[in-house]
Amino acid sequence: MKMSQLVAPTLREDPSEAEVVSHKLMLRAGFIRRLSAGVYTFLPLGFRVLSKVANIVRAEMTRAGAQEVLMPTLLPAELWQETGRWEMYGKELFRIKDRHDREFCLGPTHEEVITDLVRNTIRSYKQLPVNLYQIQTKFRDEIRPRFGLMRGREFMMKDAYSFHASEESLAKEYQNMYQTYCRIFDRMDLKYRVVEADPGLIGGGFSEEFMVLAEEGEEEILACDNCSFAISWKSFSSEGEPCPKCGTGILSKKRGIEVGHIFKLGTKYSAKMKCLFLDENNQEKPMIMGCYGIGVGRTAAAAIEQNNDKDGIVWPAPLAPFKIAVIPANVAEKEQAETAEKIYRDCLEQGLDVLLDDRDDRMGVKLKDVDLIGIPFKVIVGKSLKEGKIEVKARKTGETQLIEKDKIIDWLSQNASG
Repeated sequence: MKMSQLVAPTLREDPSEAEVVSHKLMLRAGFIRRLSAGVYTFLPLGFRVLSKVANIVRAEMTRAGAQEVLMPTLLPAELWQETGRWEMYGKELFRIKDRHDREFCLGPTHEEVITDLVRNTIRSYKQLPVNLYQIQTKFRDEIRPRFGLMRGREFMMKDAYSFHASEESLAKEYQNMYQTYCRIFDRMDLKYRVVEADPGLIGGGFSEEFMVLAEEGEEEILACDNCSFAISWKSFSSEGEPCPKCGTGILSKKRGIEVGHIFKLGTKYSAKMKCLFLDENNQEKPMIMGCYGIGVGRTAAAAIEQNNDKDGIVWPAPLAPFKIAVIPANVAEKEQAETAEKIYRDCLEQGLDVLLDDRDDRMGVKLKDVDLIGIPFKVIVGKSLKEGKIEVKARKTGETQLIEKDKIIDWLSQNASG
């Protein structure tokens, strides 16, 4: 992609509507634009990041044995009435009627829909366990949408649902999903902790939240400085005590942003909706369920909350919209322009994620925009070209290197791929 063609309107000042860092920077860097309260359009840069998050989630869920489906967002009231959540969910549920006066809602979550699908599809214990997931738009009529993608009325989620013949099978899949979530957030280079949580409106029994650590996080937790242990501040508000898990670390207060939540649902939905299977003795029993969610847009925002500086976003490389920005210092200088174009083309041929800033603009403007957007590597074609060298600067560390012109593609393939 060339910067002259990219729809990415950057802003020099923080928008007045934005309250948190991620919201400010996504607006300033041209990732999103507000359509109405809690509803955002993803511009090309924003959509690329959203796709990076979704693709990592999809790859790890598939690796874990889950199967992808796509369920409707328009859900009939009858299903929600079966579980009692039509009344219980309250005003957060977007409710609508069709021309025949039939009631529907815009799905905030899909337990009822998936349970209806499985009860009409699976009948025998021999077909269990199964884990079905989707990456889909959700809707919640938040009383006060705020913080950009953190608390919107329309948002993208990965939600998965597993069905089992026994508690032992559920426990095994729950652990599988726990490890899968760890791989997902490890691949995104995010610092996170797992905290025991309240199941809330989803219900069921045990649940845990995956929290990305960030200074402006919405929730307070206590985390060990020696191991992975963490607990909600509400549950254990004693900072400075020894960690109950490892015994050697000290608990300190941190703030976190919930990006994932895994639940043991049990038979909460299957019993009410008669989602039954025949066991080895030909007896009907309700299936035992698990539920596993990740906020896709929320994860992108949390990554920014954790990775930013005075100049803008500092994307973890796996989530960056582009890994490399090739910047000729002066596009009017023929050698610089042609060299930059060749590096750009060679990067594309190597499958590298590259942006060419071909704008006829001041170098300072171009560098500011690339830093604001958060691209991990700047490849600057400038005065060092006379010596046959290209300047490469890392966004995260600020480290600068001069690389031989004929070795630049090999260097980028080794350091800016994947």
